[in-house]
Amino acid sequence: MEPQEIREGFLVKKGTLLNSWRAVWVVLSEDGVDFYKKKTDSSPKGMIPLKGATLSSPCQDFVKRTLVFKITTEKKQDHFFQASHVEERELWVKDIKRAITCLAGGKKFARKSTRRSIRLPETVNLAALYTEMKNQDDGVKELKLEQQNRVFNHCFTGATVVDWLISKEKARNRPEALMLATGLMNEGFLQPAGDLSKEGAESGEQAAFLDDTKALYYFADSGFFCEGYSSDEDVLLKEEFRGNIIKQGCLVKQGHRRKNWKVRKFILRDDPAYIHYYDPAKADDPLGSIHLRGAVVTAVDYVPDAKKKDIDGNLFEIITADETHYFLQAATDQERREWIKAVQMVSKSGK
Repeated sequence: MEPQEIREGFLVKKGTLLNSWRAVWVVLSEDGVDFYKKKTDSSPKGMIPLKGATLSSPCQDFVKRTLVFKITTEKKQDHFFQASHVEERELWVKDIKRAITCLAGGKKFARKSTRRSIRLPETVNLAALYTEMKNQDDGVKELKLEQQNRVFNHCFTGATVVDWLISKEKARNRPEALMLATGLMNEGFLQPAGDLSKEGAESGEQAAFLDDTKALYYFADSGFFCEGYSSDEDVLLKEEFRGNIIKQGCLVKQGHRRKNWKVRKFILRDDPAYIHYYDPAKADDPLGSIHLRGAVVTAVDYVPDAKKKDIDGNLFEIITADETHYFLQAATDQERREWIKAVQMVSKSGK
């Protein structure tokens, strides 16, 4: 009997020989993880057996990369994967851990809602707490803060986090709140932004979250960026990133010049209505942006100039107000419907 496929999607993977990171199509089954160079490939580029394996998340082996998790096989081979946002990483980690546990117990895979933490009680759900903190109306407010001739956008102070946890009765006192905040940082939900908070995160064997008005942090999948004092033109450009993140994840995009298809990480923001796309393997500035105000988005079955071997369904098209056409491909039909719905909403309501 063929192993059950549990989860599939795009992740960024570190090469085993070279220090390069590339987007790959990943399929998790009951007994292993297969990864493909392209989603349309019939045979995997590599296979990772899960019997006797361990999983580490968050993996902090790479200073400049967040949302990384590590699978170590029974033969002590390390495989590093990077997700595009926190929720995506949590889903992969949860299912891979469950697959490893089921293999060890000789059981068939079945999802179980569990979350372990070295420091926190079993009843604490950090993922749910993180979602509450990000709530636009009642969560921790993201601000633009200046410090040491730098401007930190979409961030907040450590003291603000501690105050919020106490005010929402998530903790009885500051030591308890500090323990929760440290757990959120250790799990990769919160990231240190400034020099002071980074020193705390990297000091000693145990990373420390700082209850300090000068220690800056940000949500791992927010629109955070840091800049020096800039000109008026730079400020206008950064306005594109001011909106709330509505949806994010990897899609396959057709290039405008060579008409080739490549995996890109997309971040959809409202007010102003923009979708930015990035090389998922790099933590650089966006490769481009699409202004969605007045745009039209529809599902399509055919793309002009596309080779059949490059695509296999789940296509949709964005036509901007200036009649520029963008062709994109989602991993599943459900994902395509979600992206179309989100883009339609932003194109109507955003500026």
